[in-house]
Amino acid sequence: MAMAMPAYIPSPSINSFHIGPLDVHFYALMYLVGITVAVIMTRRRWRAVGGDPELVGDIALWGVPSGIIGGRIYFDITTPMDIPHVWYGAFAVWSGGLGIWGGTALGTIVGLWRIRRSGANMALFMDAGAPALLVAQAIGRIGNYFNQELFGGPTSLPWALQISPAHRPPGYLQYATFQPTFLYEMIFNVLFALFLCWLGRRNRIRAPGLFALYVAGYSGFRIWEETLRIDPSKYLWGLRLNLYVASVMTLIGLIWFVWTQRRRATPQPASG
Repeated sequence: MAMAMPAYIPSPSINSFHIGPLDVHFYALMYLVGITVAVIMTRRRWRAVGGDPELVGDIALWGVPSGIIGGRIYFDITTPMDIPHVWYGAFAVWSGGLGIWGGTALGTIVGLWRIRRSGANMALFMDAGAPALLVAQAIGRIGNYFNQELFGGPTSLPWALQISPAHRPPGYLQYATFQPTFLYEMIFNVLFALFLCWLGRRNRIRAPGLFALYVAGYSGFRIWEETLRIDPSKYLWGLRLNLYVASVMTLIGLIWFVWTQRRRATPQPASG
């Protein structure tokens, strides 16, 4: 008699592996893979609009470290209860803890500074990179799976995620399976990236309209995701802080998109 398969997604028993004396965390590895894929995608998209693909590497050398710093600062400020209790805890990004809002903000600011210095078209570059950012974020979410983090409330759905007792938040120790919100975000990011690529090819979207839609679309999805998540978070008036941030960013992205599409176009070469 065949045994029934468990109706849940099992969590991995490890979150790192060793190469000699080096301890490689899957969380950090997934971010490196995501960054690499994003650079490759952006190079191709930037070249397609007449830009110098070598510029993408320069932007990444400045933007990626800035994004990591910004993401960690946001995490430390908004979830201090999750900072490891060691002297280097505030900097321990390899154990998880990068806030997308802080990472995107600082990484974008520094990246735009480098683009401006190069003389390239900032708006076109932002549109070239928007789908790639979503793909990088999707790959990065695999790291959350290995860390058993960023999951939602208890559920018995067939795609529920099994969480080991050590990773269950207080008040949920009696439950074994939870909403895999990181998986929902990963799927959304990939589909939304494909949509932005299609939209950029099929329609007359004025730059940086795709980037504005990236901000609005991703933030809009996070509003829904934040209603499911139960990981520790700062709360304001009974709601998670990230929900407020996502709501504000959704509004900003939509207003930005409408403004970019209604203003008078001033064509510029990509250069750079």
